[in-house]
Amino acid sequence: MKKNAWLLLCLLFMECYLDKAMGRGIATQEKEDAAMPVATMSPPEGNTTFIDGTTWCVALGGVSQVDLQNALDWACGLGMADCAAIQQGGACYEPDTLLSHASFAFNSYYQSNGNSDIACNFGGTATITKHNPSYGKCVFRTSGSLDSSTASMGKHRQSLIWWEKIGTILWLSYIWM
Repeated sequence: MKKNAWLLLCLLFMECYLDKAMGRGIATQEKEDAAMPVATMSPPEGNTTFIDGTTWCVALGGVSQVDLQNALDWACGLGMADCAAIQQGGACYEPDTLLSHASFAFNSYYQSNGNSDIACNFGGTATITKHNPSYGKCVFRTSGSLDSSTASMGKHRQSLIWWEKIGTILWLSYIWM
């Protein structure tokens, strides 16, 4: 029994080490597994660049509020967009409107998923613009940027995963020894 326990612990430790050494983690895998495309009428190949500048993805005014809410829920949920700034107290919470919050979430998803027209469809509730929708302290990302909150959250998440694995190894060693 002890031999099997040590073997299991060694394998868990090797997995932790390899994940850390290769710079990958469960957070990356979770995004790949959880990201499900929204059904769209766009062609599979997306327009990834505009010759004359940067683009953003924003919610369309005048669309169904139900459709807009469903698209926002998907973007912040399964789409794994960074929606922290539109939570109460966040830099982009005000104005507290569905259109404003959806625009921020759609752009976050769009910038994280290759700036393609297919990444800015959201069931027909979004459009690509060349006009920067940022205002006040609310900064909408661009493809080349990675805001500090997003960068630090990614680092913290991977660090947490590393410590979760170490905790599991220690817990198993305590139980089996």
